[in-house]
Order: sequence, then C-alpha cells, then structure tokens
Amino acid sequence: MAKYEKPKILEIDPYLAPFEDDLNLRIKLFKDKKKQLAGRKKLADFANAHHYFGFHRTASGWVYREWAPAAQEMYLTGDFNNWDARSHQMTPKDNGVFEIKLRGKNALQAGQKVQAVVIHNGQELRRIPLYATRVVQDPVTYLWCAEIEDKQPYPWTDEGFVPDKTPFIYECHIGMAQEKGAVGSYREFKDNVLPRIKDLGYNTIQIMAIMEHPYYGSFGYQVSNFFAASSRYGDSRDLQELIDTAHSMGIAVLLDVVHSHAVKNTNEGLNEFDGTVYQFFHEGEKGNHSAWGTKLFNYGKNEVLHFLLSNLKYWMEEFHFDGFRFDGVTSMLYLDHGLGSAFTNYGMYFSMNTDVDAITYLQLANELIHQINPNAITVAEDMSGMPGMCLPIQDGGIGFDYRLSMGVPDLWIKTLKECTDDNWDMGKLWYELTIRRPQEKNIGYSESHDQALVGDKTLMFRLCDAEMYTGMSKLHGTSLVIDRGVALHKMIRLVTASLAGEGYLNFMGNEFGHPEWIDFPREGNGWSYHYCRRQWSLVDNPDLRYQGLNEFDKAMVHLLKEEEVLGCLPQNKWMHQDDKFLVYQKCDLVFIFNFHPSKSFDGYFIPVTNEGKYKVVLSTDDAQFGGYSRVDSNHVYQTVVTPANWIGFQCYVPSRTAIVLKKIKD
Repeated sequence: MAKYEKPKILEIDPYLAPFEDDLNLRIKLFKDKKKQLAGRKKLADFANAHHYFGFHRTASGWVYREWAPAAQEMYLTGDFNNWDARSHQMTPKDNGVFEIKLRGKNALQAGQKVQAVVIHNGQELRRIPLYATRVVQDPVTYLWCAEIEDKQPYPWTDEGFVPDKTPFIYECHIGMAQEKGAVGSYREFKDNVLPRIKDLGYNTIQIMAIMEHPYYGSFGYQVSNFFAASSRYGDSRDLQELIDTAHSMGIAVLLDVVHSHAVKNTNEGLNEFDGTVYQFFHEGEKGNHSAWGTKLFNYGKNEVLHFLLSNLKYWMEEFHFDGFRFDGVTSMLYLDHGLGSAFTNYGMYFSMNTDVDAITYLQLANELIHQINPNAITVAEDMSGMPGMCLPIQDGGIGFDYRLSMGVPDLWIKTLKECTDDNWDMGKLWYELTIRRPQEKNIGYSESHDQALVGDKTLMFRLCDAEMYTGMSKLHGTSLVIDRGVALHKMIRLVTASLAGEGYLNFMGNEFGHPEWIDFPREGNGWSYHYCRRQWSLVDNPDLRYQGLNEFDKAMVHLLKEEEVLGCLPQNKWMHQDDKFLVYQKCDLVFIFNFHPSKSFDGYFIPVTNEGKYKVVLSTDDAQFGGYSRVDSNHVYQTVVTPANWIGFQCYVPSRTAIVLKKIKD
C-alpha cells in the first residue's frame, strides 16, 4: 500500500499509532469510492436516484421506473387498470432498469393504489415500488400498497433557518405523543406538542418511526419503505407543515434514520424485490441480523449506496430535515454487529471483524449531508466507542457531528440497581460523565426511549416504582419514596446535562417523570394503546408533583442554554466521597451537588477559581420544583481566601440537593 501522510487523528489520539495502516486504508477507501461514484462531481450530484426512479409527472402524463436487475419482466397494476396484473407491461432498459410511460395527466390520480408486478423465474411477485413516497395498509385485507400522492410543492416559509449551535434534543414519537388511546397525527403533534417543547426550551426534535414500517410495535426500527413518510400519522404535507412550524419556532428537526438494516418482509419491503436476496442485502447468514430478525445491507454494492445516499438527500430536500440520528451504527461497523463485545482494547476496532464497507458508507453519508446543508447535524448511535466517529473525514474520522453517550444511562441504571444511596462512588460518577474520545462531541442523556420500554424502567419509575400511582399527589401528604425520587430525578438530570456531552437529549415525557413504560399494541396486551401514549394531563395538573419536575427541566434547559454551559470544559473539580459531594465550575457557573441521603451541611466550604460575589441561579430544592426551599436564593456569597490560599465561600447545602451559583459582575 502506498505511503500516506499521517492522518491528524494520530496526533489527536496517539494510542492509535499501531493502527496507522488501518486509518490510512479508511481514508483511501473513502476517496476511491467517492471518485468511483461521483467522479469529479459532488456526491450531491450523484445521490439523485429519487429524481429518476419511482413515479414522476411528465408533460404528457406519467413515467414510472424501477431497478430490478433479476426480473425477467415487470408490470404496473393498480386501481387505474382494475388490478389487471398483465395489461401494463414495463419496458426493459439498460442495467436492470424497467420503465413505463402512461399517457394523459389523469392516467394516475392522487389516492389511487398501485403495485409492481415482478416476474422472476416464472413466478409472479407482487411488490411495492421501491421509491414509493406513500404506502398505506388496506383496512380489510391488511395488505400494504403504494398510493399515488398529489405532489404539489409545499409553500415553505423557513428560508434561512439555521439550527442552534448546541442541540438540546427532545426525542419524540408522533404516534404515541397524544393521550388518547390511538395513534396520534402529525397535525396533533404540531398543534399540541410543539408548543410544549418550545416552552421547555428544547431547540431540536428527533423524530422516531417516520420511515414507513409495517409493524407499529417495532418502534419504527424495521423499515419497509425508505422514501415513504408513515401514513399512520397523516400525509406528507402534514409532516412538511410540522417541520416548517418547528423551524418558525427556532426548533431544528432530525430524522431518526434506519440504514443499519431493513424489515425482512417481501410483500412490503426491499427484500427479494426482484426475486433475489442479493439485490440489496448480503446473501446467506451475513445478510441476516441474528438478534433483530432483519436484513443487512451490502454497503459494498454501488447500487445500494446510490439508494441509501439518495434516500438521505430525499428527506432533506422534500421535508427540510436538518440532519439525522443514525440508528444501529454499532451493528453496521462490525461483522458480528458488536453483539457481546466489550470493546476493551483498540485492536477490536481494527480487525477482521470490522465492516470497512459500512464505514465508507457512513463517511459518504456524512459528506453528502453536510454538502447539502453545511449546518446539518448528524448523530451516531454507537456503543462501541469507535475512534474517529466524530472527527473530520480528511483527518481519518467518519464525519459525524456527535455520538450518543450511551454508557451514561447504563451508569445510572447500574448505580440505582446495585448501590445504596450512601454508597454512590463520586469518582466513578465523575469519570463516566466526563470521559470522551479527544476532540469528539457527545450528546449526553440520562435516559432515552430505550429505558422507557416494557422490560426496562424509566429513571423515575426505577426510583419510585408502584408508589408513583399513589404518592404523587400534593394533597395527600408526603412520601419518603417519592421525596427521594423527585430529588434524585432532578439531580441526575442536572449533573448529566451539564457534564455528559456537548449536546443533551431527553425522551418525551421523561422531563416530568412519566409514570409508565411504553408498550405498543400487540397480541400479548390485547392490542391495547393504554401504554402507548403520553399522559400530558398529569403534568398539567397543579395538584400532582409531575409539574414540579417539568418546571425544573424547563429552568435547567434555559439556564444551560443561556450560559452556553455545554460548550465549556469543566474546571476546578472537587469531590468528597464520604460527604457525597461533587463541585465543579463551567463557564461562569459553580455546580454544587450533595448526593448524601440524609446529611445537610451548614457552612460547607465551596472552592472557586475567582474572587467575588456569587448568587444562586438554580436550586433543585425550590418549592416550585417540588422541593422544600431550604436554599436562600437571595443570599449573596462573598469569597474569602483561606490561609492555604484557597478561594471560596461557605454555603448551606441540604441533603439530596444541587445548587448552581453564578458570579455577580462588579
């Protein structure tokens, strides 16, 4: 292999030196594949499959094109020809492409249902067009088919919108974002939930389950139709209006994109579209995900790259998504999908187990996304800690803007399950919340949708369990279990939000301690929607303690945003294991945490870096946040210099309380 100049990633992380050849290969494979796909043009000029394939109006009517290299013949059928499977034959073109032109502007009309008919080895296969933009389920037969959309241009009003520099992400699911026992709609979300998100201070929403999927209970992670916005929630125009409205509120919108695998269904999805498994996926066991029961893309195949890259461009062009959270990145990176791997040494990232084609695809995807929108945001869901995930491609990285701090929720679950409150390890807490790959940005979070699913527990439910059903009322006295849960819920979120990343994420409802798990309607629960909703009435009820948690989350997010805390490195860290104290500074703020379950400390010396006066700007113990107002928010703390030349002030810090102070300008 030719000698390359050392990639910058080796300067950033010297421990990667033994893997210089692997990193050079990473760069070379990206450059070679980019040249192969786009030549001297940009990737954005290559990723246009959706403009050619699928259904398009022409001056004389309609044209429909499909890529089906193993098909012997293809036909188009639907309402327009009374479902005659053989009356409208498609013409074979070069490279496995089939085409049919329909004369007359009304040859196809909005709302009509269509399917492709593929003849493979003499068999007639009914398939949904690969580039269908709307896919619906028949309420009687439960069969899915494509529906012709009225593709009138949406009158966007968001020109010039730019996402905020630091993302505060509200992770959400359109269908379960309502309280009624049914699937919510794009319009309901726009009208009822977006204002809540804006009020809380979140500047980004990350929407799950948008790409069409036949099984609602898959949470949207078994995609069948990659170019179709889920019809369960409304039509494409409703989604466009939702995003346009979000932009008018200053809220960016990310798509939770699933390019790590696809549903194995043949009637609905990509699998065996042209009669072969290998059209999009690997053959044999390499093409099957053993844990998920899904199909795995062959990222080494140019036609697959064309499809996936065009898919990203489509969502950005048609719906103005501001970026993507890539699901299942760990599964993509490794041939064993990271199952059972602890990733305890660097060699595990650069071995025969690494899928270099997948890495190249992720690099191409990131370059494309940022070509289309330089302000776009990309987030990787990777639990392995792959080096360079969030470094520039030219430096040997993969090009993401952020990775999820996936170890942090595990930290909190492990702590709450295995440690008594008086046995929390302050040093371990600090380490797990602050450890990062050098110069790579993280999205911190204490819990996401993963912890809310049946079989797991949200933080609030883990803290309080069944007592939440009886103890959250303000009218029926206090509960020690609920008091503990309310106090620690706020402290955990504050220490995580301020330390665990350069961005922050919350799953909808968790900000106010939603009391129940998520369980999609299924046979095992009688197809009930009872646990597949968000009970907003709980947080709106002033007689319940959920409202205090919600008010704290709002105050926390607004403070962290206004003070630009997530862009600052922590300094002047101080901790005391026996007292369960943790103190640190970020920007102009001093964070004080007393995790002790019973000890309040009067006159506790708080070290700071600068002399002056300090005042409380946030206390988890305020009455409006469900606390007991034991902290005087009006008191001014004047620093002193000790004989040992320590700068600081004495402070009363109640048990299970966090306080944030800010230096007063002279």
